[in-house]
Amino acid sequence: MKPSTELFALIKSMSKSEKRFFKLNSAIQSGEKNYLKIFDFIEKLGSYDEEQLKHHFKDETFVKHLPSEKNHLYKLILKSLRSYYSDQTVSTQLKEEIKNVEVLYNKALYQECSKFIKRAKRIAQDYEKFYYQFELISWEKRLLEESYKTTNFDDILKKVIEEEAEVISKLRNLAEYQILFSKINALFRSGGFTKNEEERALVNEIANHPLIRGKNTALSKRAASICYYIKGLCAATNRDYLASNLFFSKTKEILDNNEKLKLDLGKQYIETLFHLMRCNLDAGDFATAQKRLDEIRGLFQTKGFKSIDLALKIRSVCVNEQLIIFNRQGDFESAILFLEKEENLLKPFEEKFSKDHQLQLLFNTSYAHFGNGEFKKALFFLNELLNNFEQHVRQDIYNFARILNLLIHFELNNTDLLEYEIISINRFIRKTKRDYNIETILIKYIRKIIRTNATDEHKVLFERLYQEMEQLFENHQETVILEYVDVFSWVESKIKKTTFDKLVQKNQERK
Repeated sequence: MKPSTELFALIKSMSKSEKRFFKLNSAIQSGEKNYLKIFDFIEKLGSYDEEQLKHHFKDETFVKHLPSEKNHLYKLILKSLRSYYSDQTVSTQLKEEIKNVEVLYNKALYQECSKFIKRAKRIAQDYEKFYYQFELISWEKRLLEESYKTTNFDDILKKVIEEEAEVISKLRNLAEYQILFSKINALFRSGGFTKNEEERALVNEIANHPLIRGKNTALSKRAASICYYIKGLCAATNRDYLASNLFFSKTKEILDNNEKLKLDLGKQYIETLFHLMRCNLDAGDFATAQKRLDEIRGLFQTKGFKSIDLALKIRSVCVNEQLIIFNRQGDFESAILFLEKEENLLKPFEEKFSKDHQLQLLFNTSYAHFGNGEFKKALFFLNELLNNFEQHVRQDIYNFARILNLLIHFELNNTDLLEYEIISINRFIRKTKRDYNIETILIKYIRKIIRTNATDEHKVLFERLYQEMEQLFENHQETVILEYVDVFSWVESKIKKTTFDKLVQKNQERK
């Protein structure tokens, strides 16, 4: 059985201050600390090697039960990290306060207990943490039962019960919004946009849900921010970027006006800025898109956005979207230079990026090299993507990666391979429910061109393809491919015998 690398990964994820805190806590403890010896050794390893670890401690008694020692160290590190971050997130603060309430109650220190409940309730109310608020109200009711002899017991209990009912309503309301969010987010994560009437019907069902369409249906600011976020995501999956911009602007406004909520919903805030930037890109407003991206990048230095989880999110969004901004403008040379500059910064993060961000990075990198005329490099990164595809994550990227694959092989004059790829992609398209035709038309003409030897006939076929594409793109649904691969500029470059990047730049200026 392959040795577990979980302990190694946890130690390597720790910052200098976290390691120092762990060792200071350990110094307080008495007795032999075998776990510290293991910690120090693993910390120095470049990659995990259990045999090397066993060999190093071969004379130590504890090596005979190394798995239990590693497990003990893992739990101690987690305990240390919980303590280190105990006052850095609202949830951990509230959990600690509720533990204090329980301790004081069990010691019959009811007056002190009441003070802790009131303080924790204020925090829960400010951050709209309804679950914790409900638990604190339950403790408040238990305290009231201990002081039932007070003259105004009934009035106080009535107020507490009313407050409890209100919190339950808000909690239930928020849960219903989160269910709707999960549905639309799953569709977006799997495909990026709606491909057929069935998917558009699902989006419209969510968009027209009474909680989304109705007025004043959100019972809290947290619920209201999710409501507008859902509206924005529904519009984005239907590629209605004007409506998407409006709704995500509302989400941002709510969070900006409620700083505590914004800090607690850090990932939602980053995603909101990301979607607003995508709206700017669709409008061809690259200057505003760049400002929005710089705003996301600036969150690195903002209080509440410094956790590894959020740092990963910011890093992956900034790298991918910076590439897209360069690629959309046809500035592929800048995209390549940016990648070279970011390479060392990316390495510690790449494996921790989510699957969809990894796929985006491979696609955007491949497209940058394609636009720069480096077709073999483009093919290398695209093969990485195609060989690591997962069926339920970002099918849109996979679909258009296959189109880009055809263009790369065309540029490399891999005619025999192209014939095979065309058969494969046609089979794939037939299996996929979609109601746009641009891919089929493009593939049909590429097949005709590679089967024709006469160069002058190539130009005629490209011109016919260009005319058919112009007609197709009058339908908004057909233009989705241009958000991934600018096939329009590619075909035009073949007709005018000029470079792809110059045509992309020209067409963006015209747009």
